[in-house]
Amino acid sequence: MQNNRLFNLSRWRLASYYAGVMGLILGLCGLAVYEMTSQDHWRSLDQELTSLAGTLHDGLEPLLQQPGQLEPSVKQILPNLCLGTVACPRSPQRRHILNATQQPGYYVRFLDLNGQLLATAGENPPGLAFERETTRQKPLTDQKGNRYHQVSLLLKTTTGEPWGYLKVGRSLVEYDHHLHTIQGFLVWGLPIVMIVVGGASWWLAGLAMEPVYRSYQQIQQFTADIAHELRTPITAIQATLETTLNAEPNAEETHSTLQTLKRQNYRLSHLIHDLLLLSRMDLTTVNPTQFTLCCLNDLVEDLTEEFASLAIAAGVLLSAKLDNQANIWVRGEEEQLYRLVGNLISNAIHYTPTGGEVTVMLETDKQQAIIKVQDTGIGIASENQSRVFDRFYRVDTARSRQRGGAGLGLAIAQAIAVKHRGSLTVESELGQGSLFTVQLPLVSAPIVQS
Repeated sequence: MQNNRLFNLSRWRLASYYAGVMGLILGLCGLAVYEMTSQDHWRSLDQELTSLAGTLHDGLEPLLQQPGQLEPSVKQILPNLCLGTVACPRSPQRRHILNATQQPGYYVRFLDLNGQLLATAGENPPGLAFERETTRQKPLTDQKGNRYHQVSLLLKTTTGEPWGYLKVGRSLVEYDHHLHTIQGFLVWGLPIVMIVVGGASWWLAGLAMEPVYRSYQQIQQFTADIAHELRTPITAIQATLETTLNAEPNAEETHSTLQTLKRQNYRLSHLIHDLLLLSRMDLTTVNPTQFTLCCLNDLVEDLTEEFASLAIAAGVLLSAKLDNQANIWVRGEEEQLYRLVGNLISNAIHYTPTGGEVTVMLETDKQQAIIKVQDTGIGIASENQSRVFDRFYRVDTARSRQRGGAGLGLAIAQAIAVKHRGSLTVESELGQGSLFTVQLPLVSAPIVQS
């Protein structure tokens, strides 16, 4: 298949389509995982800050007396609170209920109603824009380019007057680092995965196309064989006609020519009939309800008598051996079963030299009816036994052509055996002969009513 341009091109297309579809699926899945992860982390971060801001809001409002003024008691809640814009060192205290504001990256800011910074706790990002909104979904950026997520709440005094704004925020360094890690994995991981998918696609495309390629080769071989088989009799007919036309009219020569034309015409008709039979068996589904009861004893005896004259002419001893006295019955099409065993007997006679023997045996084995055709012919080499049932295959090409065979007999026999839910096997040794065994499902003998 590697040397066939058509199949290589088809394989490349199939592998490309598969890899493209897999790449699209993996890319979409990667984007979906990225979006879901980022949203989940953002939601968790927002819930954390909202909870912290709500706790501070509920604890601070009862302490606020005048708008824009922080009472000293606020430090009981935020020990690390610093007035103005001065950065305060972190308190070593770690056991406070609001300990999150003392961790790196967190900050709490108090602003008056005009947006002036009154006090901070934790980090103090420079240059954050003043926002009056109580909620914000987009991150803020300070003068250094660092991003923060912030939750803003309006504070009121004990009398209900607006006091100012409480802003609780957290740095997005860890959040961005996590997203960059995922982005790096997608950017570098997806091409590596696509290389692996591409290799797997090429390999799978080869596996998928292997049966198609074998069928294509069989069709090519079949076309070449059938062309050769048709050419032989047509060439003989053409040569005979040209010779007759160029010669003086003669009754004896004319009769000989007609006999030759008759033989070649029979050969063509027989070849076409065999091809049509194989084609019908390939296309027609098996319908066991159409099978009838067939007695194999009668079938073997009839075939032995029919091929007796052919065996005598070839100098071969043909005999039948029926071990079971009772009749053996199977279900099937009698005409095709007749053709199956007949092909085996004819094949055995053709490949058995003068003085040899061909024996047809009928046996039973529990649920199987067994027909064996054994000969003392030329035999089949072990490397050729797997091909003897291929169409147009001949063990001895010269001998087969001399006898007029087309190499379809065993292929037809196997097709008939398979159609009847049976099997056809061969055992052979070169120079010692061959044994063909047919196994068919056995049925009970019919009840004959008196």
